[in-house]
Amino acid sequence: MHKQRYTLDTVIAAVTIVRTVTRGPAMQINSLLYDSRKLTDTEHGLFFALDGRRDGHRYIPEAYAAGVRNFVIAEHRIDVAQFPEANFLIVRSPLVALQELAAFHRSRFNYPVIGITGSNGKTIVKEWLYELLTPEHRIVRSPKSYNSQLGVALSLWEMDDVHDLALIEAGISQPGEMEPLQGMIKPTIGVLTNIGPAHDNGFPSVQAKINEKIRLLSNVPQAIYNPDYTAGAIIPSSGRHFTWGGPGTVLEVTGYELLPDRGCRIHARYGGADVGISIPFADDAARENATCCWAVLLAMGYQQATIEARMAKLRPIEMRLEMRQGINHCSIIDDSYSNDLASLAIALNFLKQQHQHPTYTVVLSDIPDANKNEEEIYESVSKLLYNSKVNKLISVGESFLRHRNKFRFLTHDAFQDVDHLLEALPELALRDETILLKGARRFAFERISRALTTKSHETIFEINLNAMEHNLNQYRARLSDDVKLMVMVKAFSYGSGSFEIANLLQFNRVDYLAVAYVDEGVELRRAGIRLPIMVMSPAVASFDALLQHHLEPELFSFSVLDDFIRLLDEREMTDYPVHIKVDTGMHRLGFSTGDVKQLADRLQSTDAIRVQSVFSHLVASGEPAHDTFTQGQLTAFHEFTGQLQDALGYAFLRHISNTAAIQRWPQAQFDMVRLGIGLYGIGAGEPSSALQQVGTLKTTVTQLRNVPAGDRVGYGCRGASTHDRVIATVKIGYADGYDRRFGNGVGHMLVHGMAVPTVGDICMDMCMLDVTDVSVEEGDEVMVFGDVAALARTIGTIPYELLAGISQRVKRVYYQE
Repeated sequence: MHKQRYTLDTVIAAVTIVRTVTRGPAMQINSLLYDSRKLTDTEHGLFFALDGRRDGHRYIPEAYAAGVRNFVIAEHRIDVAQFPEANFLIVRSPLVALQELAAFHRSRFNYPVIGITGSNGKTIVKEWLYELLTPEHRIVRSPKSYNSQLGVALSLWEMDDVHDLALIEAGISQPGEMEPLQGMIKPTIGVLTNIGPAHDNGFPSVQAKINEKIRLLSNVPQAIYNPDYTAGAIIPSSGRHFTWGGPGTVLEVTGYELLPDRGCRIHARYGGADVGISIPFADDAARENATCCWAVLLAMGYQQATIEARMAKLRPIEMRLEMRQGINHCSIIDDSYSNDLASLAIALNFLKQQHQHPTYTVVLSDIPDANKNEEEIYESVSKLLYNSKVNKLISVGESFLRHRNKFRFLTHDAFQDVDHLLEALPELALRDETILLKGARRFAFERISRALTTKSHETIFEINLNAMEHNLNQYRARLSDDVKLMVMVKAFSYGSGSFEIANLLQFNRVDYLAVAYVDEGVELRRAGIRLPIMVMSPAVASFDALLQHHLEPELFSFSVLDDFIRLLDEREMTDYPVHIKVDTGMHRLGFSTGDVKQLADRLQSTDAIRVQSVFSHLVASGEPAHDTFTQGQLTAFHEFTGQLQDALGYAFLRHISNTAAIQRWPQAQFDMVRLGIGLYGIGAGEPSSALQQVGTLKTTVTQLRNVPAGDRVGYGCRGASTHDRVIATVKIGYADGYDRRFGNGVGHMLVHGMAVPTVGDICMDMCMLDVTDVSVEEGDEVMVFGDVAALARTIGTIPYELLAGISQRVKRVYYQE
């Protein structure tokens, strides 16, 4: 078989069942479904109602409406009678059932399975092993970094008899997680990579984390590891141990030397002989990951000469799916470094999240190593594109030419190679489209990316969408089940973007968005955002546009209220949703708390509007010194909303909590909270180590100059020094949002991981750095900031100012890992 098609009876035999309710069609099972937003092949799908941050049972109606007829659920969670055409397998835990099915599926294959765990380097080692072993093997591997309790199961499901080797990652974040992973993977070769600080806070000690990770090596025939990372723990493998690293190991690393081309050569002793490999990288992490791969190949019996030749050709692993602004108002999703069915499905899911353009276009290369199963592979590609509602396909490669009859349901332009595509690019007339680039490495799709992407002045603001989603879920986990979530996307989403961020929030089903001005909301509507949007500062002149685009105004004074009601009366509109702002202490905007009776009378006198929510703004919810004041605001808000609700005779949403209050004031959640700066990884109030950095501002070195001692640098004849210096000019200035206060050594940037100070004043479009002690070349990358909170403190401001101040001429690059 290529794609597994199990009967429902086979599934029932493979998992622990409490009972079954089988009334639907006896379809074969091909796809494992777990997210109602990512449904494919629903006819042959088995939906697992997983418990996580959200209860998967809540989304069974949505999946059923989409055509799913087979479900794995927990007992007493839903009324199965609502779904008369569905089959239900009722289990104690849907996740455990999914893992049992994955373990059953893995057991059907006898070829080697390499299980890889560690704190750092798992994905790089996996991808490099894929490159190094591909000449001899047909490999199935974990897509991206699918290494969780769910991800491992989904990765194992991709195994079939076309392959003869599997590379599976296993990641853990707390005790007890490795045992189910090991039970599913059952590796024949276990590999331990670097043990670093990742997930330390999930374990009582580093030793406890090490002990948990090495459970993957239990009873493996071959264990490969560096003893330096085991802290003396007994490796549970009863088979052969292949060690690498320091003295006494099988592959004993004796040193390394940097090469002129920035690569390095690693020297070692193996089998009584001096051996070595050269790699095109020089950093510590790359040397360590390459040595781990070297040990794996030696343990598998590869000859040193073969290993050395292949190691020299290793390439950087791009695990990021990036979205950039493209030519002709297109959005470009660049995932052009690998192409297989599993990673294609992930990329198409991301494509479906985008709503800013009416047309979905996919530029796709031939699938590597599909020659032995070509018919089925391209049939699967066709189904993926069809289910993802792709409008246009641009294919590159001979295989697509042979199978073009499978893609008649969309517009299909087929090219023999990238050169022919680039030559025809003007005639393709790509405009106002979301374009996914997905190509195997050998097709060099980076050439297509360069042709389709708008040119940048080489200063970019990178937005990590995984981190943003993580932060969103961190705050969601603090909310009571019935509390709604409004997310602030005003000021260009705190500098991070517009529809790009809103698309992510819409996909993650937040309840409301909030913008400052009507034109911000109009832009989101034009980009396909369907969520309710509150406008916080609607000008009377913009009311027409507000109504046209179904935006909901904040009303904060009687004059604004009367102007809006007057317009609705002219339009003969009724029950239009509005949001009432009450001032409980900010003294910025809002009705006074004493206005409640007059406001109630005015609202009762009209049917033009209906109050959707009443809210206020906390002044100092993140500052313990002002907790008494905050409590006073909460009391005033509670009294105001109670009186207004009694007078109106109907309920509305109440919200006052901002980011800091979500963290510090759980009693202030009311009916909804408003998440702001915390989404972007900056905790307000108490420190939150659980948040992840979202944005990184980067630029490049334009020129290097040797400046003699005593010579001054920049405007105003500042920046003199007593010694000779190397000065780098970089492409960022105050017009890009890099504040002039960072000049003259106040600000620092990172070059190859080393902090270097600014020299002289910050110019409009550039500034200068002292790179005397750093090995740097023109064109090298420079990190302007990552930790924006720390940077803000150096000039006495707040992170909001720095983020919102990043100019829109700085290109935003959105990526998903």
